Amino acid sequence: MSDSFLSLVPPILALGLVVLSRKVLLSLSIGILSGVALLNGFEPLPSLGMLYEIVAGIFVSDGGINTGNVFILGFLLVLGMTAALISVCGGSRSFAEWAARRFETRRGTLSFPALLGVILFIDDYFNALVVGNVSRPVTDRHGISRAKLAYTVDSTSAPICILMPISSWGAYIISVFAGMATVSGFAGVGGLEAFVRTVPANYYALIALLMVGCVVFFGLDIGPMRTHEKRALSGGGLTDPAKGTVAGDTGDEQANPAGRIRDLVLPIAALVVATVTAMIVTGARASSETTPLSVFENTDVPTSLLCGGVVGWLVAIFFARRRGTGNAALGRGLWSGVKSMMPAIWILLFAWTIIEVIDQLGTGEYLAGLVSGRIDTALIPLLIFLIAGFMSLSTGTSWGTFGIMLPIAADIAASTDPGLMFAVLGAVLAGAIWGDHCSPISDTTIMSSAGAQSHHIDHVVTQLPYALIIAGVSAVGYLALGLTGSGSIGLLVSLALFAATVAVLRRLSRETRSPEGEPSGAP
Repeated sequence: MSDSFLSLVPPILALGLVVLSRKVLLSLSIGILSGVALLNGFEPLPSLGMLYEIVAGIFVSDGGINTGNVFILGFLLVLGMTAALISVCGGSRSFAEWAARRFETRRGTLSFPALLGVILFIDDYFNALVVGNVSRPVTDRHGISRAKLAYTVDSTSAPICILMPISSWGAYIISVFAGMATVSGFAGVGGLEAFVRTVPANYYALIALLMVGCVVFFGLDIGPMRTHEKRALSGGGLTDPAKGTVAGDTGDEQANPAGRIRDLVLPIAALVVATVTAMIVTGARASSETTPLSVFENTDVPTSLLCGGVVGWLVAIFFARRRGTGNAALGRGLWSGVKSMMPAIWILLFAWTIIEVIDQLGTGEYLAGLVSGRIDTALIPLLIFLIAGFMSLSTGTSWGTFGIMLPIAADIAASTDPGLMFAVLGAVLAGAIWGDHCSPISDTTIMSSAGAQSHHIDHVVTQLPYALIIAGVSAVGYLALGLTGSGSIGLLVSLALFAATVAVLRRLSRETRSPEGEPSGAP
């Protein structure tokens, strides 16, 4: 069905229903059922059989446990329990009080997760969940909405990871480039060199990081984000009260008053150190070389995350016991942590299911085929960016988009204008991140919601205007790139248009103000 427009029906149906109904699981269910029905000619029994096989494949693959998926789910549960234990023993409360004395403004407070997100560039899952959990007590104390925290986390995690060669994303992309050595225009160019040469052409990722800075320092609360921030500032709640509390979010009501900052810092530090160590060990074991790039290219991220999560969890239990936490309180904390991650886990399971359905429908191949015909050379970077964006949006996977679009984009560039090779590849990477930021079924978007303890649909809707603005200025830059053949000119055009857009937004939008009169981005 890869040559048919029908392959677009399930993702479009799911995305449209998510936007209209705001019910993520129901929308994904309808998308999944429509997809398996199309694949089986609307025959009920074969459709149900395929659905069973797809769901089973999430947990069992090639006759054994699908450790990649199972370990990610395990990491989510362990991280949720760790965060809950840190809260129970008073670590979150103590850290928030300490940070409140140092971050006296909302601007300073929001800069904390933004900077932490840039620093923890090693993996997007790790980044989103750790930054969200560490920052949440601080941003809660200053009345910053969970939707804004989720946006800050999501818009730093994937963009910084895709710009760094020593990251799980960088290693994967470099490995894809290494497999394209036979493509005309790639002769003599190694995977690392190719990656570095695409970075200046990844307009979306670069400008997304700049947008986070502008949101932090200028208080650019636009669209639905303004509603969430106004409600948070007026004391109406950090999340939408109409949707109820986020499952497992108990705050600090049961926090131990004797808690210390180290009750938070040391478990998180143990998690970070153990995760990075496990990534190095698993990468070194699987690699024939011992270079940093080779190690990160071969690292087992799910296993490393679970190992690090278990270490952090054990350290959190140790400190909870030291603070005199009894068995009953410990049990409540652990159960609260499990509940806090269940919404993310359910959405992730449904997302994995629809991603497999979309893969079998051949949606990605159909979209890629749209750009493989006769194209005006000047439009190639722009069209590649747009197609990659819609592919990532509809399939929910940046990495899948990379795997499909990078070889196709390289072939198109080689046959039309080899001088545009790395600019076009940069456009693929940029488009994939853009679609990822807009997609409610993207795993990184789901992880960011989970880390910030935000309602998932609220995060999707509030991030969308920012993503569309960045995509718009990036698209103009890619058009300029195609017309001039210069990646530098394209980047300068995007940056100039972005600066003008920010100036207009600052001038036209009324800044959200606190009861004391402090704007959301005020010093």
